[in-house]
Amino acid sequence: MPVITTIEDLRQIYQRRAPRMFYDYCESGSWTEQTFRQNTSDFAKIHLRQRVAVDMSNRTTETEMIGQKVAMPVALAPVGLTGMQHADGEILAAKAAEKFGVPFTLSTMSICSIEDVAAHTTKPFWFQLYVMKDEDFVRRILQRAKDAGCSALVLTLDLQLLGQRHKDLKNGLSAPPKLTIPTMINLATKVQWGLGMLGTKRRFFGNIVGHATGVGDPASLGAWTAEQFDLQLTWAKIEKLRDMWGGKLILKGINDAEDAIMAQKIGAEAIVVSNHGGRQLDGAHSSIRMLPSILDAVGDTTEVHLDSGIRSGQDVLKAVAMGAKSTFIGRSFVYGLGAMGEAGVTKALEIIHAELDKTMALCGERDVKALGRHNLIVPQGFEDPTAVI
Repeated sequence: MPVITTIEDLRQIYQRRAPRMFYDYCESGSWTEQTFRQNTSDFAKIHLRQRVAVDMSNRTTETEMIGQKVAMPVALAPVGLTGMQHADGEILAAKAAEKFGVPFTLSTMSICSIEDVAAHTTKPFWFQLYVMKDEDFVRRILQRAKDAGCSALVLTLDLQLLGQRHKDLKNGLSAPPKLTIPTMINLATKVQWGLGMLGTKRRFFGNIVGHATGVGDPASLGAWTAEQFDLQLTWAKIEKLRDMWGGKLILKGINDAEDAIMAQKIGAEAIVVSNHGGRQLDGAHSSIRMLPSILDAVGDTTEVHLDSGIRSGQDVLKAVAMGAKSTFIGRSFVYGLGAMGEAGVTKALEIIHAELDKTMALCGERDVKALGRHNLIVPQGFEDPTAVI
């Protein structure tokens, strides 16, 4: 086993072990991938203020997200097809998150179902919803999430239609994989992945197959999904979904101050500044660059979290110091999952926590809640979305 010290180490192992179509699904963006790249590169433009001769003992990274105590300001973001990255992937990731003390968010487009994850965990997790045209399906899946004890609904707003991701189209992405000659050649080199998939019964979209009307197999699923994303999703519909859910609500996919104000009016417990990891509108600004203007727009009456681009504990620190209450990680935990299963997700969380903790100390802080703009050196124009830097 190689010495693993960074999220990048996990990514390299993951690339070797996962089938190409699922690796590409994770590690790609839409169109030219400009936004995908800038989500990470913009973090590098923010520098840290080093402080010395301060008491660095008794440090804590503990905080809260929507009233829930967390070991650090990180939640596992909803990621579709996680159970194709590693057999029973959503279950393993949820178990790792629970043991570490951070929230896990299950995607609508997961391989393991809501009930699967609930049966293998002991604490409530969060559920993410893509809004579908089939209102009966939406009502029933929300009820299933309530019955499973999900403690928050993460409503994704930035996927009314699917951004074009060239690699997915070229790879013929599907779950389970269609056995074309190129795919079979690639799968033949992924023995460990294949043995894991042979040992599980969870190979389809568990929240949809058998639950959506007329969807009983992968063939019918494809046709159903292609027609179901709601192009007519409006703020009025979001209010209805809020009332239908009746519990804590997080609105994900906000990347503009005007939309943040509208989300705040809905009365959500939190909003997540996100561009879907650069997988939707290519050419949009990175989440970290849009964060300051969104914070200015909503003030401190609504929790603001940040998603897209987090690859280290230093990125987490920079986001929190810029004003985010917490962060969501997607690719970072998927790298670990695809590399080493549950142990890999735990390793990813350990890496991020250690980087956050040590960097916080070297910035002269002992409590993650004390982080602020005084810990950063931000380039001129960074906070102005209209500025070129």
